[in-house]
Amino acid sequence: MALHMLARKFLQRAPPRQAISSHSFSSKRMIDVGQPTPATHPELLNEGEITPGITAEEYVSRRNQLLDLLPEKGLAIIAAAPIKMMTDVVPYTFRQDADYSYITGCQQPGGIAVLGHECGLCMFMPEATPQDVLWQGYVAGVDVALEIFKADSAYAMSRLPKILSEMIQQSSRLFHNANTAVPAYTNLEAYQLAASNGKVNNLSACTHELRWTKSSAELKLMRESASIACQALLQTMMHSKVYPHEAMLSAKFEYECRMRGAQRMAFNPVVGGGSNGSVIHYSRNDQKIADGNLVLMDVGCELHGYVSDLTRTWPPCGSFSPSQEELYDLLLRTNKECIKLCKPGTTIREIHKYSVDMLCKGFKEIGLLKDDRSILHSYHQLNPTSIGHYLGMDVHDCSTVNYDRPLKPGVVITIEPGVYIPYTLNCPEWYQGIGIRIEDDVLITDTGYEVLTGSMPKEVKHITALLNDCNMAEQAESWNSARDVSI
Repeated sequence: MALHMLARKFLQRAPPRQAISSHSFSSKRMIDVGQPTPATHPELLNEGEITPGITAEEYVSRRNQLLDLLPEKGLAIIAAAPIKMMTDVVPYTFRQDADYSYITGCQQPGGIAVLGHECGLCMFMPEATPQDVLWQGYVAGVDVALEIFKADSAYAMSRLPKILSEMIQQSSRLFHNANTAVPAYTNLEAYQLAASNGKVNNLSACTHELRWTKSSAELKLMRESASIACQALLQTMMHSKVYPHEAMLSAKFEYECRMRGAQRMAFNPVVGGGSNGSVIHYSRNDQKIADGNLVLMDVGCELHGYVSDLTRTWPPCGSFSPSQEELYDLLLRTNKECIKLCKPGTTIREIHKYSVDMLCKGFKEIGLLKDDRSILHSYHQLNPTSIGHYLGMDVHDCSTVNYDRPLKPGVVITIEPGVYIPYTLNCPEWYQGIGIRIEDDVLITDTGYEVLTGSMPKEVKHITALLNDCNMAEQAESWNSARDVSI
């Protein structure tokens, strides 16, 4: 029978109601607001959430806490991050400013948020033309600011000069995010008058104070971000013996993170093989790793606005040389002992001082340092970095909070002892060209700490077993039982 006859016979048998119902799912149109919502991305957001994991109530609470830090008639102005161009028509991947995201939840460029005791949250939104929508898609406008971001008032950006100028004139003091300041408001006569009278302050001191301690919802995202990074780095480590190339390992890590739901890398991965590992922020990632050399991978990912930061160092060939293992063991002991110091009341500065004392003693014992009056200067040639930093929405989070602040529950820091030995250093030649860092993300709890990256192996025996496929299942169980936990 001819093919068209078979098709006709089949259609004649099909009940009309089935034919109609097969098209019913396309009748409902989802409203695109330029970023995920519970309606368009139910797999990402629950009802009531503005961004994945963070509810509208939490965003409102953040705004109220920020208002509590502002003086009477104080006004905060926060601009969205600008679009940065790679060429005249090709933008770099956009990432929202952390302060703007923290207050509004809006993940799109072009907006300005204003917060004050009288106005609450007022959002000025970009006005997209049909041409903009054709080339770039829908963006959030005034209606979305009111309905999705729960602004108290919202206006088109074209109305900003008049409305914001009046707000500024009625305010006693202005606060703004200096890093994302835009001419749309800094060129206003009212703003310039306030600035010339010394009434403009940096808002970061306030927002960083709020962002320093994390809510339970934020910590859930940070745990997930750290878990993704650990799983991805574990896969990358296993990949390294067959593909000992910096670029391939960088690509492998990013692939594994994105396959697990991360939106982007927290920063450009550092993949330093051999002496490249002694360059602290090495980023070329373009060399093959010579047999017998170590590779240092400092990596992290971002999950719905919250980042992880993790470093492991290992020999892709499957075994450490005696000098490599000697240095690695010293760094590992320092990492573990510093993590034990992480608890409420201590400071990053105190932990750093402890790490310097411990490493100086160890470096002297193995001959890297001499016992003389310039020992600290010599030490800083081997490790000029701090033992750690705050972590959260940014990699070096809350930079206005100094390292002498006593830690408290809800704060997340890194612990990352390292040693970076160039070939030019006057030391035993078997140490020259070695770079080692071991970094973990640590949450301060009520009773001590929780290592968010504790599932990623760092013991020599676990790393070598992993690289050499030795009793994988047994080793995996051993890693989980030996990992750092809350105390």
